[in-house]
Amino acid sequence: MSRGGGGGGARPVAVVVGPPGAGKTTVGEALAAALGVGFRDTDADVVAAVGKSVAEIFTEDGEEAFRAAEEDAVARALTEHDGVLSLGGGAVLSARTRERLSGHTVVFLNVGLAEGVRRTGLSTARPLLAGVNPRAKFKELLDARLPLYREVATVEVDTDHSSAEDVVARLTAELAEA
Repeated sequence: MSRGGGGGGARPVAVVVGPPGAGKTTVGEALAAALGVGFRDTDADVVAAVGKSVAEIFTEDGEEAFRAAEEDAVARALTEHDGVLSLGGGAVLSARTRERLSGHTVVFLNVGLAEGVRRTGLSTARPLLAGVNPRAKFKELLDARLPLYREVATVEVDTDHSSAEDVVARLTAELAEA
């Protein structure tokens, strides 16, 4: 999933974080295209490294195994990739990852409960949203992670009522000012 960005010593132009349904991949890819840089997704890096889908890793190996692989993938990508980097929604749960994000331009794509649930469609590809009451699970996830997203963010954009194009236009303007 990396187009551009090789060797050590690279640094992402922007790191995109946010909950499921915020648009991390959609906005990340469009932002990379607008900036003329590569796009990389750490979830895809984990899948490539482990050889299983995210859902399979959660089911077969557990969340702890996924989080360890995710932390390694983020650490590598932060030093290897010089484009736009999208992190999995739960990557900010790691204190080490939050430390590593210090000094980077981190874009937090915020999405509200109703819109996040609508966008994710309560997908089975999202293991943490599976279960008896996915809406309650999504709310619990937002409540736990919101302070962590805000802790690492240098830019926050509400995506509830914005198209990916609008978000990218706002971000390219903000990144140009920075």
